[in-house]
Amino acid sequence: MKISPRALLLGAAFATAIISVAAAQSSAPKPNPTHVTYTHLADFKWVSNANKSQDHVNLVGDPAKPGFYIRLAKWLPHNMSRPHYHDRIRYFFVVSGTWWVGSSNVFDENKTYPMTAGTFVTHYPGKAHFDGAKNEPGVIIEAGFGPLKSTSCADNPCPD
Repeated sequence: MKISPRALLLGAAFATAIISVAAAQSSAPKPNPTHVTYTHLADFKWVSNANKSQDHVNLVGDPAKPGFYIRLAKWLPHNMSRPHYHDRIRYFFVVSGTWWVGSSNVFDENKTYPMTAGTFVTHYPGKAHFDGAKNEPGVIIEAGFGPLKSTSCADNPCPD
């Protein structure tokens, strides 16, 4: 396959632009930590839940403690929660992949609906649901107020 001079020139220009942006970012001064704090994704301390179906990072607060929290969660492929409900309202934003959500007190993975990247979701208190990932990870941002109580529909009467 022959590469045209124009394609070669465009490729070189693109590579130069990327290198210039990277160099500008690396030479820029870091923000004053008394004004702005940050953590790069590579530095997050991911924690797995008890059954290894999800990894998460508490960005602000903790859903197990009183107060506002924001958590980044990654549902791992082929993992789903079972029907349950919470005592408080919760908000979610799908960052990447697909997060599958069902709204019943009876588990049926085939009755989950795909929440794709860019979708905002609300889980209402006292309403049964289940969720997770099918063939790809689903990365979500969770927000709400703790302490959050989850009640399994397997052990307790569960609202529809």
